[in-house]
Amino acid sequence: MSLVNIDRAIRLPAPDVEGLIQGRMIAAIVWRMFNQGEQYALYPGNVSGDLPCDGYYRSHFLPVAQKALAQLNSDKVSIEAWARCEFCQPLNDSESLEALSRLTVWKTEALQQILQQRPFIFVAYLRVYLLPQPLEMPVHPSGNFVSLPHSLTVTDSTPVLSESIFAKRRKKLEKLEPPEHPELEELQSALVHLSTTNPKAKQLDAEIKMFLGWSEKLPAAKPDPDLDWIKTIAALGNRSIELEEKKSNYQAGTDFENITRQSLEFLGFKIENAYKGGAGGLDLFCSQPYPLVGECKAGRLIPSRTAEELIKLGGMHLSRDKFLESTKLVIGPGNPSVDMLKAAQEWKVSIINAMTLQKLVELKAKYPGAVNLVELKPYLEMGRQIDDWIKDYIQKVEREIRLRSQIIQAVKQLCSDSDFTTVVEIKVQYNATFAATDSKLTNESVKDLTIELSSPLTGYLGRIKGDNGQSDRFYFLRDLPLDD
Repeated sequence: MSLVNIDRAIRLPAPDVEGLIQGRMIAAIVWRMFNQGEQYALYPGNVSGDLPCDGYYRSHFLPVAQKALAQLNSDKVSIEAWARCEFCQPLNDSESLEALSRLTVWKTEALQQILQQRPFIFVAYLRVYLLPQPLEMPVHPSGNFVSLPHSLTVTDSTPVLSESIFAKRRKKLEKLEPPEHPELEELQSALVHLSTTNPKAKQLDAEIKMFLGWSEKLPAAKPDPDLDWIKTIAALGNRSIELEEKKSNYQAGTDFENITRQSLEFLGFKIENAYKGGAGGLDLFCSQPYPLVGECKAGRLIPSRTAEELIKLGGMHLSRDKFLESTKLVIGPGNPSVDMLKAAQEWKVSIINAMTLQKLVELKAKYPGAVNLVELKPYLEMGRQIDDWIKDYIQKVEREIRLRSQIIQAVKQLCSDSDFTTVVEIKVQYNATFAATDSKLTNESVKDLTIELSSPLTGYLGRIKGDNGQSDRFYFLRDLPLDD
């Protein structure tokens, strides 16, 4: 970290400044050749020229541009960032302007109009850093440079983009290569309005920005209020026990039955039918992803007749052979009777506690793709109390997630020294930094993991494909956070 003194700002159109601060682009159009190392605060002003806003900016950026211009104040201006010039490139041919447009927020027509007024368009590549707090100052109506009210002493500890991501973006811009994912840019622009009011759209917006390399940090995750019910699964089961002796547990039992059904549906089971069989009992049949016959039992004890009720339910939907082959599950907060345990072994009925169900659902809520119902199936067919085995399954999934998080960290560490890294380098870094003696990874296993993590559907790593998949290179995009 180094200290930097800033006493002047460069005036740029407010939408351009916003694009730089958001990491959408790393370039600015300037009026002369900038030297490497020049550093200024970023002063947002109006768009110059004869074109309207929608003639200047591409459609995917237009909502951001209009909002930035609408926020301009006639009396004062807010400066939020400073930038250092890393490179400056003159352009003066139409082909280059079209390529520049695809990599930035400007329309080709706007760039051509600027070129008509000067012999070159100077494109400055700016490494942008956020100020610890915005600086408000009076509006200066004109001038390319604006003197600050007082000199700022700032640090380079808060870059908008890391060195490796900036270097990758810079190389693409220098070579005027086409963008890798223009469709995602269009999707992100469609989320702009939704993300202000819809938390899920906001999260998707942030993840797309990270995948595109526009940002490197997700906003602090806020609990989804729609998932608050998950925290009550075990509590509702315990409440049914507490009210049982008072003979007023019907509603408590019904509440637990309802949340049990909701839990199974959340995990991914397709429930065809549910039958309320009186206080403390709910029978259900799931058809997908495999046949599952289930019974919910509120109260302190899971009696032996529960198995009989389960067999009766199975007979309503399946033949005897299919019923015997189906997964059979009893869920309840209480303890199974001795006879129930015997029946469970004979009929391969598994018994799971309400708290164990809650932990399974919590895992699904935190990592939506983590609970694989096909992998879970053998655990649900053990014919006994299976809480310890479900705990083992959850720990297994968490280990797999931790492994992927550590692979991402290995790539992140390597990319602090270079732009891209290979499978062999990632393997060596992971094995040296994270692996125990008996858990070293091979080239093949690392290759499978890095390809998975660089999928557009995950977007934790970026991938540059090599010949025949043998010389792929990877770079860091975003972290996979863990709760330790």
